[in-house]
Amino acid sequence: MADRREKVDALIIGFGKGGKTLAPYLAAQGLKVIVVEKSPLMYGGTCINVGCIPTKALAHDAHLLSQRVGLSMEARSEAYAQAVRDKNALVSLLRAKNFDNVNGRPGATVLTGAASFLNPREVRVETEDGEWIVEADRIFINTGARAVLPNLPGIEGSRIYTSTELLEVERLPARLAIVGGGYIGLEFASIYAGFGSEVTVIERGTRFMPREDPDIADEVRKTLEKKGIRFLLNAGVNRIEDGSDASILHVSCPEGESELAADAILIAAGRTANTEGLNLDAAGVARSERGFIQVDERLRTNVPHIWALGDVNGGPQFTYISLDDYRIVRDALFGDGGRSTKDRHYVPYTVFIDPPLSQVGMTETEALRAGHRVKTAALPASASPRARQLRQTEGLMKAVVDADNGRLLGVTLFAAESGEVVNIVSMFMKTGEPYATLRDSIFTHPSMAESLNDLLSAIG
Repeated sequence: MADRREKVDALIIGFGKGGKTLAPYLAAQGLKVIVVEKSPLMYGGTCINVGCIPTKALAHDAHLLSQRVGLSMEARSEAYAQAVRDKNALVSLLRAKNFDNVNGRPGATVLTGAASFLNPREVRVETEDGEWIVEADRIFINTGARAVLPNLPGIEGSRIYTSTELLEVERLPARLAIVGGGYIGLEFASIYAGFGSEVTVIERGTRFMPREDPDIADEVRKTLEKKGIRFLLNAGVNRIEDGSDASILHVSCPEGESELAADAILIAAGRTANTEGLNLDAAGVARSERGFIQVDERLRTNVPHIWALGDVNGGPQFTYISLDDYRIVRDALFGDGGRSTKDRHYVPYTVFIDPPLSQVGMTETEALRAGHRVKTAALPASASPRARQLRQTEGLMKAVVDADNGRLLGVTLFAAESGEVVNIVSMFMKTGEPYATLRDSIFTHPSMAESLNDLLSAIG
């Protein structure tokens, strides 16, 4: 028999960005809210604990260290260990603030335990102090996603890590192998190369960064290779052997099979929804073939009183998308219901390699495929006085314009501080103004934003 039974207006399963923002809002409307989080180390969700915040903190420290020449490996290892300790302190601070921001609100309670559906309205929560049965009028699933481990001989070896696990390793690996050349893999490659690791990226695809235009992808690869990162394309790992001094990856490629020794192996081969143990079948909640919870444009599942927010619903896996998921649900419950995922236009993203790669809108390839007649311009990052001031002159900036109406179709910025500048471009593109308006805008000097003047002037 359950230790306790509770009836609430809203149950939020998972402490991600969407759920943690929704909980205090609902409580402020007078609703009784319970938030369930499986792990006390995940208050605040993926971004704060194992995603954006810790990785970008390490990326910043790696960039600073990469500017120092002549350091011994011992000094670099100690700098890395200190960076991990600083990252842990930052994460602990933010985790505590996030917990208090929810649990400290009148009407909101956090339960730490594993949740599983008993039926569409009731959820069992197993905590250290006993079992709860929570009945809710509305249920919001916000459990995020996790790394996928491939079915590979040796995958359970002692030197195998997901991105979550590698973030906790305080000893800098001298040799790091990364299985997967997607954005997560590239971010970690850039970080560890900056600290001094010998990094090899193994990618099954035949093209490097196939989502980007070839000129941008070539520039990124050239820059990362200059940092010492090695890329093996059209290559796969057949098996991994766990030796006494190192792990050996048996890698196959068109030239044949080779062996690669590594002190750590990061598996960055994709992510899947965190739904294991939720017993979604008992609730009747439908999932996609990839295992993500299916939702409509207002994030409602096939069960009308159950929603899914954040990475678990299979949308773009960015914390700012999870925040917008909250806005959609808020509008559905207390607004006019007009907001939906269809309103998401010109959403920017940044890959925090060094320098960062940011993009919004269409690439040239995508624009041509969509039938646009285009004009393009490219500008090396070294043309920016600010980039030279920062001593970050690597990179390339590119703009794509519709030749018929002068609208800006997309911008890609592989340059210092691009994660800030791309937000300006995103806001501008939503106005529908011709590119010349942004071209002739006034920006502060010296700044990376003023590079937009020069980039767009090259179009005409």
